[in-house]
Amino acid sequence: MEFRHLGTSGLIVSEIAYGNWLTHGSQVEEDQATACVHAALDAGITTFDTADVYAATKAESVLGRALKGIRRESYELFTKVYWPTGPGMNDRGLSRKHIIESCNASLQRLQTDHIDLYQAHRYDVETPLEETMRAFDDLVRQGKVHYIGVSEWTAPQIADALRIAKEMGLERIVSSQPQYSMLWRVIEAEVVPLCQDAGIGQIVWSPIAQGVLTGKYLPGQPVPDGSRATDERGGNFVRRFLDTPGLLEAVQNLKPIADEAGLSMAALAVAWVLQNPNVSAAIIGASRPEQVKDNVTAAGVKLDRGLMAKIDDVLAGHIESDPAKTEVPAGRS
Repeated sequence: MEFRHLGTSGLIVSEIAYGNWLTHGSQVEEDQATACVHAALDAGITTFDTADVYAATKAESVLGRALKGIRRESYELFTKVYWPTGPGMNDRGLSRKHIIESCNASLQRLQTDHIDLYQAHRYDVETPLEETMRAFDDLVRQGKVHYIGVSEWTAPQIADALRIAKEMGLERIVSSQPQYSMLWRVIEAEVVPLCQDAGIGQIVWSPIAQGVLTGKYLPGQPVPDGSRATDERGGNFVRRFLDTPGLLEAVQNLKPIADEAGLSMAALAVAWVLQNPNVSAAIIGASRPEQVKDNVTAAGVKLDRGLMAKIDDVLAGHIESDPAKTEVPAGRS
């Protein structure tokens, strides 16, 4: 395993992180989920990412139990707040009330006294940003949170948060967690340049495009049983790739490139995002320990310019680069 600083902060993370968005507490039985966590630890992964909303809060509980007994100082634990975790109108968003209450609930589920990185899961258009930033700062000062970050925020939103933190003397953002892959490059035009200048590192999710870049979805064939495309919670993310004419055929042409690099197609996809110097870590998920072992072969891999150019040529016409595609919820409802 290789390690990187999270932006220009002092926090060091494994360049491959383990996440449990659609697996723990939903798709995967707990004993298998625990086996995946332990496989991640055995592979040298020290960074674990989850969120209060995953599997309706169950994912945090499963991860907390899986990490029980592991020396707390030996790993970095990340979680998030924004999406609904209950029926009330205050059970969502980035109000002071919800941030504080959600943090306390996450600490209980994760069986820990602190969160290494607490992230705003989306931008809240209904709450003053000053209120949100002050609440995060208070959690840092209380010792419940060590660092703060955001997920799927646009460049102007991140810039506003940095300005407010500076003006009010508050804890500043050190990380951004966007979707990023060979196919989905919407952060490159605006978010990455801003973050590079501000010392913010990217912790990217879906580096294998919801499994599409593994090559397992074959053109003209039914989706594999038990795959992400069959999951009602995450299937909509992968469907936008599966329904794009010609994309699956193009992805199959990545196989000889992966062979040239000596990697599986999944590991090639993970290695690709790690070539971006603003990426601090790539989040992988797994339903089986073998998937963890395969994905971590991307650690430390350097892809030469010629190979990177071949990837661009193969995927030409299927790469999304429009920064306006960043998801910005209209409100909390």
